[in-house]
Amino acid sequence: MTAYSLIHNGTLINGTGDEPLLNAAILIKDNEIVEVGEENSISLPEEEIKRVDAGGMFILPGFIDTHMHLMANGFKDKDTLYDPLSLYFYKGAENCRKTIEAGVTTVRDAGLADLGVKMAVEQGLILGPRILISVMPLSITGGHFDFWRASGFDIKISYPGLPEHICDGVEEVRKRVREIIRCKADFIKVMVTGGVMSANDGPEHTQFTVEELKVVVEEGENHEGIKVMAHGHGAEGIKNALKAGAHSIEHGSYLDDEAIQMMIDQGTYLVPTFVVMHHNKKLAEAGELPEWGIEQALEIVDIHKKNIKKAYEAGVRIAMGTDCGVVSHGINLEELGFLCDMGMSAEEAIVAGTKTAAECIGYEDKIGTVEASKLADIIICKKDPIAHIKSLGNPDNIILVMKDGKIVKDLRN
Repeated sequence: MTAYSLIHNGTLINGTGDEPLLNAAILIKDNEIVEVGEENSISLPEEEIKRVDAGGMFILPGFIDTHMHLMANGFKDKDTLYDPLSLYFYKGAENCRKTIEAGVTTVRDAGLADLGVKMAVEQGLILGPRILISVMPLSITGGHFDFWRASGFDIKISYPGLPEHICDGVEEVRKRVREIIRCKADFIKVMVTGGVMSANDGPEHTQFTVEELKVVVEEGENHEGIKVMAHGHGAEGIKNALKAGAHSIEHGSYLDDEAIQMMIDQGTYLVPTFVVMHHNKKLAEAGELPEWGIEQALEIVDIHKKNIKKAYEAGVRIAMGTDCGVVSHGINLEELGFLCDMGMSAEEAIVAGTKTAAECIGYEDKIGTVEASKLADIIICKKDPIAHIKSLGNPDNIILVMKDGKIVKDLRN
């Protein structure tokens, strides 16, 4: 049976960068937007309509986090050493809930969420955003996602849904990519440099050769065009990924002019993840990071901001991503404020988290804007996000969340 709903009595910011629309209304049929416009211009069907009064507040598309870890809670060694595996999944379910209630209706998980987690959300067993998975990031031995410690312990999460991910040499890389794809990955994630929170390397350490990375891209293209997202801080590793044809660069801390130009020429997306940089700095200042991560976390923040600003001003396409999971869940939309601190307008930051993010994950025909024929992923917030962009970073400001035509959070009186 067809169900209609009408969101009305609000100001619409539709995600395209257009001017806000006062007295807006959105007519939804089942899970699809069928008409958008001023309330008195909408052609209403004769069937019964469920009316959703926005109460004069602000209506936006559901946001898209193109880089986060739903199943992670800080990558703390003791968790995997002492906690039972089942607790890992219960925590993951809570992380999913926090994410969607923060106004994020779609995520590209950058590692550790497997097919079962995605299915649990799709089947309504747990509340969470729409999930695209990369399953396990590929890493060289001793690289950014090698969890071996000098003690001899390997603290990685291990169960059948997560395949082995360490690989060295072209043929081993090829096999690992095929195993990741066999696990139904929507994207392939590869660590082309070290990281800020790595025990065995640093952010500028180059990892994988161009030949190895070309195999990653080639295998993805051979399997229905699965794209490659490349974790990269150091310039040389980033350029290796670009030479191989990576679809997006994650973090981009030490981008140089050559890498920026390559990204522009190739149409590569940049996912800056300001949230993790700033929150890691706070943790480092409080002495709450491992000793080997403190110096890196403190020094990279300003370098990262400077180079992301250069990329933005040069015209690189920027999509919102946070790396939540490395830091707390539910703070995803703080990223928008950091994008504005870097130089974006509020309107541009919102587009980065909606329209451009949808393009980055290949879902631009389905989500990312409030327009006819798109899926009804919509949020309502109390404060004007154009005037108060940082208000979106507070989940309490997100009054209503609709995903796929269904209201999953509603704090209206």
